[in-house]
Parts: sequence; structure tokens; C-alpha cells
Amino acid sequence: MTVIDPVLADVLKPTAQARGLPNAHYTDPAKFAEERDALFGSGWAGLAVASDVPEIGDAVPISFLDIPLLLIRGRDDGVRVFQNICRHRGMILVEEPRKIEGAIRCPYHSWCYSTQGQLVATPHVGGPGFNSHEDIDRSTLGLIEVRSHVWRDVVWINLSGTAPDFEDAMADVIARWADFEQPLYHGGADSTFTLAVNGNWKLAIENYCESYHLPWVHPGLNSYSRLEDHYNIEHEGLTSGQGTLVYRQLRDDDGQSFADFANLDAKWDAGAEYLSIYPNVMLGVHRDHAFAIILRPDGPGRTEEYVHLYYASPETDDTLRKRNSEQWKVVFEEDIFVVEGMQRGRRAPGFDGGRFSPAMDGPTHCFHKWAADRIAHHRATE
Repeated sequence: MTVIDPVLADVLKPTAQARGLPNAHYTDPAKFAEERDALFGSGWAGLAVASDVPEIGDAVPISFLDIPLLLIRGRDDGVRVFQNICRHRGMILVEEPRKIEGAIRCPYHSWCYSTQGQLVATPHVGGPGFNSHEDIDRSTLGLIEVRSHVWRDVVWINLSGTAPDFEDAMADVIARWADFEQPLYHGGADSTFTLAVNGNWKLAIENYCESYHLPWVHPGLNSYSRLEDHYNIEHEGLTSGQGTLVYRQLRDDDGQSFADFANLDAKWDAGAEYLSIYPNVMLGVHRDHAFAIILRPDGPGRTEEYVHLYYASPETDDTLRKRNSEQWKVVFEEDIFVVEGMQRGRRAPGFDGGRFSPAMDGPTHCFHKWAADRIAHHRATE
């Protein structure tokens, strides 16, 4: 029988009695390294969006938890993720975002790979003028592919390669938003922005999934979508978040709004939902637009948030689209001081992980339980 760490056991208690994860899980590099495998490696994590590589040959290098990865759209129009290293000597292949016109060429010894990952050229590998060797089997030396899946334009990756198929792992959340299983159109350059936060990635997830803070942190939003208009969403081991019964569409001076997604249930006429998909993706859906936020941790105390907005139609009014992006940027920026304040608070030695409101903090506690359970399982199987 596995004996669980008593600190993690406290996290797993019912919400009214539980405590949150202790300080070290927000400040200690050793705990951050443990969470890379326990929380990110074994399941499906968000890396980027497919819209980052919109055209064939587009390639974007990404450092994810210190792992050098390459997001690329191949000649077959498929989006893939590879380790961004040459199989010869481990040299980084692509340093900056660019279009691959021919092959991916290693700058060290010019080994070349197709955009689908096959090793296609090995100059002088058998000696000057000899580009092959009987002991170099190109078919076994393609780029190392990272298992990936695209859903809601998010490129999800499974670093361990051992997670259930994405559709099985995410079946419940896919079913919850079945109405929105239809084309998404990225709003373009003015519909994406990045926020740098001096705080642990988990604090961003915890804050996003609850509505408790709305009256004090988001007074503008709370003026029409009030705290009492919200409800909690909790799905053990997968996601938690909040929904609102009052969503107000953005309109221009002539009263025009964005086109709605097709054939939505009537509950979406005035409703919206916001989910934290564990570990690091935050999604929102509305009748006329959606968004995805992908968190990329940079050590225990810093996080970059990549925000993308989507619409039901590729044709959107420029002014209205920009206003929508600006409006959401204000909302998300309002959360930064909270995340950074909690991060500084994790340096207080007397803080024991905190307590949860049984009525309001269920979604946050749901996330803590998921993290504690994954960490305990990881320790038991090491």
C-alpha cells in the first residue's frame, strides 16, 4: 500500500477541511522539476496553437519546460511537434520562427530532414564525397516526434507518450462543449497577445477557474456579469472552472455584433463558460467568440500566458475585433497583481497552503486535488 505524504493527504481532504499545496510547490526548483514529469509529462499539456504555423513550411521553435521543441506544418499540411535537435550530435536545428522552403538543415554538419521528420540527407557521412554509410540507417534516424493532437486549435502534447488517446482522455470536456465542435477562425495578429507574469503557473490556473474574486479584481466585468450570476464547474481529474448566466455581446456603434456559432443550444444565448484544462490550458466559449490561453512556465516563479481569440466566421469587423481583444486584455491584466501577490506570499514561512471556501473555492480545490494525486502517484512509481 502506498503511504501518501501527509502534506498531500491534507490537500486531498474534502474542501471544507483541506489545505492547499504548500509553499515549496510554488518556489522550489526541485518541486518544479518533479512537477514537469508528474503534472505535465504523463498527460496532455498545451504547447501552442496550430494558428502559430498557418502555412505549409512554417516552423516555430519553442522551449517548453526547458525541452527544445519544434512546431511545424509539414508539406502534407499536418501540424507536428518534434524535438528541435539533430539526431547526429544533438544540435539545435531551428533558432527563430521561419518558413522551411526545402528541408530542415542542421547548421552543424548539414544533416537534413523533411518537414514530416524523415532524415533525407547526410553529407559526407561516409567520408569526403560519400553521403551514405552502411552503418547509418536514415530510416531510423528521423526527428524525434512528440505525440500531439489539435483540438480547439490548441496543440496538445503528451511528452511521455503513454497517455490515453486525446479523445478518450478529454471525452467529458469535449462532450460538455459539443455545441462548439465546429470551425474556429483565429482573429489574426490583433487577436493574440502575450502576458508575462512573475508567478507560478499553478496560481494562474487557480485564479482563472474561480469566480470568487470578480467583485474586487474585475469590477467592470462584475458590473453586468455579477458574482451571483456564476456557477462552479468541477470535473475530478480533468478540469474545473466557472460559468455565467449573463454574457453581454460586444456591439459596435450601429448595434452590430460578431456572427454566432451555428445551431447553439438556447442556454448559450446569454451564457458562457470558462474552463481550466489541467495542467496548463485555459479556455472560454461564448455564442460569438472563444479564446484559448496557454501557460508556459519558466521555472517556479515566472509564467508566460499566450492568449488567442477565435470567431465563428473568418469575416469580422476590424474595429470590433480589436475592441474585443483590448477588452479581454484588460480583464486578464487585472489578474496579474493577484497571481504575483500570491507568489510573493508563498515566501512566508507560516503559510500552510491556505484554506478553501466550501461554497466558492471548489474549482480551485479540484485543481489542487488533481495535482496532489498526480504527484503522489508519480512518487509511488519512481
